[in-house]
Amino acid sequence: MTIATPAGPLHRALGLTDAELAAIHERLGRDPNDLELAMFSVMWSEHCSYKSSKPLLGTLPTTGEDVVAGPGENAGVIAIGDGLAVAFKLESHNHPSAVEPYQGAATGVGGILRDIFTMGARPIAVLDALKFGDPSAPRTRHLVRGVVRGVGGYGNCVGVPTVGGELVFDASYAENPLVNVMAIGLLEERHLTRAAAPGPGNLAVLYGSTTGRDGIGGASVLASASFDDASAAKRPTVQVGDPFAEKLLIEASLELIGGGLVEGLQDLGAAGITCAVSETADRAGTGIVVDLDAVPRRETGMAPFEVMISESQERMLAIVRPERLAAVLEVCGRWAIPAAVIGRVTDDGLIRVVSGEEELARIPAAALTSEAIVHHRLSSPPARTRSAPAPGAPEEPGDGLPERGMDPGAVLIALIGSANLGSRAWVTTQYDETVGSDTVEAGERSAAVLRIKGTTKALVAATDAQAQVAVHDPYLGAALAVAECARNVAVTGARPLGVTNCLNFGNPERPEAFWRFAESVRGLGDACRALGLPVTGGNVSFYNESPVGAIAPTAQIGVVGLLDDIGLRVGPAFRAAGDLAVLVGEAGPGLAGSAYAALAGLASDDRPPSLDLGREAALQRFLVTAARERLLASAQDVSGGGLAVAAAECTAWSGLGARLQLRVGMAPAVDLFGESPSRVLVTAAPDDWERLAGLAAAHGLPVRRLGTVGGDRLVIELVGDGATGAAEGRGAGVADAVDVAVADLHHAWRYALPRALGEDADAAPLAVEER
Repeated sequence: MTIATPAGPLHRALGLTDAELAAIHERLGRDPNDLELAMFSVMWSEHCSYKSSKPLLGTLPTTGEDVVAGPGENAGVIAIGDGLAVAFKLESHNHPSAVEPYQGAATGVGGILRDIFTMGARPIAVLDALKFGDPSAPRTRHLVRGVVRGVGGYGNCVGVPTVGGELVFDASYAENPLVNVMAIGLLEERHLTRAAAPGPGNLAVLYGSTTGRDGIGGASVLASASFDDASAAKRPTVQVGDPFAEKLLIEASLELIGGGLVEGLQDLGAAGITCAVSETADRAGTGIVVDLDAVPRRETGMAPFEVMISESQERMLAIVRPERLAAVLEVCGRWAIPAAVIGRVTDDGLIRVVSGEEELARIPAAALTSEAIVHHRLSSPPARTRSAPAPGAPEEPGDGLPERGMDPGAVLIALIGSANLGSRAWVTTQYDETVGSDTVEAGERSAAVLRIKGTTKALVAATDAQAQVAVHDPYLGAALAVAECARNVAVTGARPLGVTNCLNFGNPERPEAFWRFAESVRGLGDACRALGLPVTGGNVSFYNESPVGAIAPTAQIGVVGLLDDIGLRVGPAFRAAGDLAVLVGEAGPGLAGSAYAALAGLASDDRPPSLDLGREAALQRFLVTAARERLLASAQDVSGGGLAVAAAECTAWSGLGARLQLRVGMAPAVDLFGESPSRVLVTAAPDDWERLAGLAAAHGLPVRRLGTVGGDRLVIELVGDGATGAAEGRGAGVADAVDVAVADLHHAWRYALPRALGEDADAAPLAVEER
C-alpha cells in the first residue's frame, strides 16, 4: 500500500517531524510501513495525543468526593445522589467549522453527544460557545449563519435541546473562528460504561454508519495545523453528519448498556477506527486484531489507511463477549443500524491490522496512545511594551470617560445595544430549547436550568471565557473565566459541582504562544482549587491562528451545578415593584479587557481588574445559602458591561425599571461599567433586608442597598466623592445620572445582534434546513 502525497518525505506530508519519525522507529524497532505511518500521524497529532499540553494538564485538580470518572474518559462524570450522576464535556470543532461552517459545527455537536452517551448517559442538553470576527464583515456573517444552522440543524433533529452558551465577536477570530460545544447527560451510576477493551477473546463490534472517505484526517489533521490561504482546499476532510443516524445510535447504545451487553464502548471520532481500537486496548492492557475486510464501507476501492483513519460520523465500537453477540446484533437490527464484528481482543498488547492472511500493520497499542511522544515546549513571555506615558511626559486623566455630549445613559444604550452584549434571540430562536421537556431556563440567561424528572432536583450549566482579559494577562483571564462561570451557576442557587474546559490557543511551537497556554492552565488550576471544583476533563485546541495572527488566548470554561430543590431556583429578572435592589461585593479598579474599554477607549496606564479567589468562593457560598433560605427575589452577576448593564438586562427581561443610587468610589466609568469580579446584583423583599445583610456580613462580603425596583425607567444616580473628578475639569458631565426608558433599553438590546449581522430582527430566522 502506498499513500499518494506531494513531493517530499511521507512522514512530513502526514504532519510528523523528523524527530517524531525517529521516535516511531524507536518504539517499533524498525521502519514503519505506510499504513503504520498514517496511523501514527493521526494518533500523534495534537488533537489526539495532547503531546504539547499533557505535562501541564497533569497539574490540574481532578479528584473530588463525588467524581466518578475524570480526565482520560470520554466525559467527566459526577455523582448527584439517589444513584444518579451527570456526565459533561466541552470540546472544540474550530478548524473544520472554519473550512465548512455548517458541517463543522454539526459534527461538533454529534461528536460531543457521542462522548456523553458512550459513558452510559442520556444526553439532555447542548451549549455552544462561539467566537467570530467583526460582525459586519461578509466572511463573519457567512460563518455565523453556517455555524448557527449547523448547531441547530443537528441538535434539533437529534432531539437534544441547545439551552445556552456564549457568542463573542472580536477581530482576533476573523480568520479562525472558535466553535466549542458542551454536552450534558444524565445516567444511573450502575450504568457507567468505560472505554476499554477487557477480556482476550472478546469481540470488537463496529456499529452505526458505514465507513467512507469523508473526514479522512478531519479533526486530527485540521486541528493540528495553522490556517493559510490553502485552507479552503481542506473542505473534503470535514466530516459529514447525519443527526437521524445519531438518534438511532443513542437509543441502541443506551439499550445495549442497560441490558449489560457490552464490556466497553468507544465512539469513533478523530482518527476513526485507529483511535477507537488503540485507546480501548491500551486502557485495558490488551491488544486488538482488526479484520480490515470486515469493516462495512460505503465506497469501493478504499485503501487500508483510508479505512483505518476515516472519520466518518455516527459510528461506535463495542467490546462484546462472544455469547452476547447475537443479542447485540438483534438490538442493532431492531434500530436499523448496521453492525459487524471487525476484530477480537488479544492478550499481546498489539494493534494488528489484517486483510485475509496478510498482516498490514503491527503496533503496540501503548505506542499509539499512552506512550505517544510528549513535547516539552519552550515557554517565554512576550516582550513588554510600555503602555504608560514615557517618563517626563504629561499625564492625562486616566478614567477613559466620554467627553461632553455623551452622557452615561447614552453609553449604556451603546453597550447593551452592541453585538457582544445584546440579546441572543436571533441565535437561540433557531435552536429547539425545550425538546425533551427538561428545560426550565435557557437561551438568554447566563445559566441553563434543567429539571431531573422524578426528583426535586435540577442541573444548572454555564459556559464562559475571558479572552479579552487574557490578552493582557492569560493567568487572570483563565481564573476570571472559572470564577464567572461558577458564579453564573451559583446565582441560580445551585452548588457548582465541577469544571470542564476547552483551551483554545495558537501555535505551541512558538514560545510566546505556549507561555500564554501555560499561564492559562496555571490560572485555571488555581481558580479551581480555590473554589473546590474538580476538572473532570476537556479539550485542547492549538494552532488557532492564520497569516494575520493568533486568536486571543481563550480558555473556555464549562461548569455544571446541582439544585437540590428546583423550587428554590433564583432567576435574573426583576420580580416585583417595591423590591430592594442590592449590590453584594464592591467595584475595583481596572477597565482593560472590558466592553466599556472597547467602546470608549482605554487609558494608557490601565489594567484588568484583579480577582480575590477567597472572596469569590465566599460570594458563591453566600448565593447558595441565600437561595436556600429564600432571601433572594432575583440575582444577576455583574460581568460584561458592569453594574449598569447588569441592571439593564434585569429590566429587559422583566419590563420593570428601577431607581438606584450608586456611590462612586473611583471614577464613574469604573463603578458603572467596570467588570471587576465577585459582584452580584440581587433583589429582595424589604422585610428580608436585615437577614440578607447579616448573611453577607457573615460571609465577609460588602453589601449595599442601591434602591428599589419599579417604574418604566432605569435611573442610576451617582453620588459620593468619586462622582466628580479630573474629567469634570475637561467639561464632561461625569456626575450626570443614567436615566433611560426601559422600552429604549429593551429596543437597543433586542435589535443589537441582528442589526450587527445585517439581519431583519422582526423576521423569523431562516430554517436550519436552508443552507
